[in-house]
Amino acid sequence: MQGLFTFLGTGTSMGVPTLGCDCAVCTSADPHDRRLRPSALVRWQAGGRERVVVIDTGPDFREQALRSSIQRVDAVLYTHNHADHILGLDDLRPLSFTVAREGGRIPLYASEETASVLTRVYDYTFSPSATYPNRARVELLPLTERVHVHGVDFLRIPVRHGKQEIDGFRFGRVAYLTDVSDIPEQSFALLQDLDCVVLSALRHKPHPSHATIEQAIAWARRIGARQTYFTHIAHELPHAETNRSLPGGMALAHDGLTFAVTLSA
Repeated sequence: MQGLFTFLGTGTSMGVPTLGCDCAVCTSADPHDRRLRPSALVRWQAGGRERVVVIDTGPDFREQALRSSIQRVDAVLYTHNHADHILGLDDLRPLSFTVAREGGRIPLYASEETASVLTRVYDYTFSPSATYPNRARVELLPLTERVHVHGVDFLRIPVRHGKQEIDGFRFGRVAYLTDVSDIPEQSFALLQDLDCVVLSALRHKPHPSHATIEQAIAWARRIGARQTYFTHIAHELPHAETNRSLPGGMALAHDGLTFAVTLSA
């Protein structure tokens, strides 16, 4: 089965340009240096219609959905519970109304830790006693080792984000791993035979909970995918200049970048 993958956002939690910063990247005229908060989109055809899965709904999700003409969402997968990955959940509301008219709700797949934060932050949506009439028609479901959405399996890939275990995903011959500081040995076994791997690569300077670009390059070489894209990019990495320095088959992603993917292993 074939589909399309789109980077909705490739920036850090602060986004690029970063507020109050006048560095060369934040003031760059290159549109590739504008990076919204990290999120991804997977689309394919099944059951006579386009199917859509979103990975993370950060605070820029509304703008991202408009730019990518998202008309419906069949499921959302959450990597973890930080603000830059969850604070756009309420912008699912208008999309969920369409699903509700069809008699359903948008399933949100999240770890127990992430679900706990979502239910607290969005109490007016998830509380059994919530009375807000226009709340999003969504339902929280446990993120298991494998989530099946309209013919496509999304395999959970455990990774480390500082001291926290979070979730990456493999779907067919593509894997998406953001906010990674370490990849457990057992997870490398789940990353074989990939056409494309997406890895976070914050900057050159070490960070306690994010990989440097040098660390990400080493992981990419070990994984051995045909193409590696780096995401969750800080304003220390200019797009064009950094790409000129990367090994073959590796590149910084950019917002809106779309490519074909094989969604069956």
